[in-house]
Amino acid sequence: MTQSSPLQPIRPPIIVHHMAALDGQTYPPNSLEAIRASLDSGAAFIEIDVTALADSDYLLVHDPVLESETSGSGEVGACSSADARTLCFRVGGVTTDYHVPLLSDVVALLLEQAGTARLQIDFKNMIPFTSEEPLVRFLHLIEPLGERVIVSTGADWQLRKLRGLAPLLDLGFDIGFYLDWHEPGTMIDPRAYPKQQGAYGYWDDHPIASVRFWSTANYLADRCETFIGLVNGISTFYISHRLLAQSLDDGFNWADKLHSAGIKLDAWTLDVGKPISEQNAKRLLATGVDQFTTNTPLALAALLNKNN
Repeated sequence: MTQSSPLQPIRPPIIVHHMAALDGQTYPPNSLEAIRASLDSGAAFIEIDVTALADSDYLLVHDPVLESETSGSGEVGACSSADARTLCFRVGGVTTDYHVPLLSDVVALLLEQAGTARLQIDFKNMIPFTSEEPLVRFLHLIEPLGERVIVSTGADWQLRKLRGLAPLLDLGFDIGFYLDWHEPGTMIDPRAYPKQQGAYGYWDDHPIASVRFWSTANYLADRCETFIGLVNGISTFYISHRLLAQSLDDGFNWADKLHSAGIKLDAWTLDVGKPISEQNAKRLLATGVDQFTTNTPLALAALLNKNN
């Protein structure tokens, strides 16, 4: 029988607009129009995805190939910044009139707004670069935002490079390449990491997961300690809400463990209208999660504030 985590004092929830999402808006995710609408709504935190272009800038796309989200084709990393200016978003297979912005456009917009909204930049380049130029370029682009930016990724090797180049940069880590949990019967992409389900029921390729040595709570605590040690000075962990909820069922509270190390916890992606998301959002707030990434930020804020 597992021990339930004690309830934590309820705090006003921090809401992160996933890909600049805003309830009811029709702008494409990651578009400049969506970011502007989120800023106009008073967003405190906006998340975007970026991938390195061939030169001078980054493109606001999630995937490494242009045809996945834009009117272009080929590798994002082979596209010049000049050619990127001609790209429009594709949504549901249909090309829109909305141009795909560059990271420099987003930085200019936030500086123009002159507010306090923070920007979470999800760094999508997983494969290590052959030189430091793309990372140096990236740091130069975001430098004007100062403390208003946090850079997140599941690629801890990129975070270590960024930490070496920018010791004061705010960094966040997504543990999803190392540990995950799926409901029974979920279709799993065979290309995705981690690739195997371990002895504790979680997806985990580490040898410690291959045989049940400990209680599940102690296993999760050990994995958490391992992740904390991967990169110096991480401020925030990003973890799937389903993994967090299952961990609570197994007697382990990620928020408690991370807070003891001075690290905040973000739960993603919780959308109002999905019963499991609504249920988990309220539960995770009560057990100490600091912030919530969502595609329905206004509705989620109302839901969570109603429970304060």
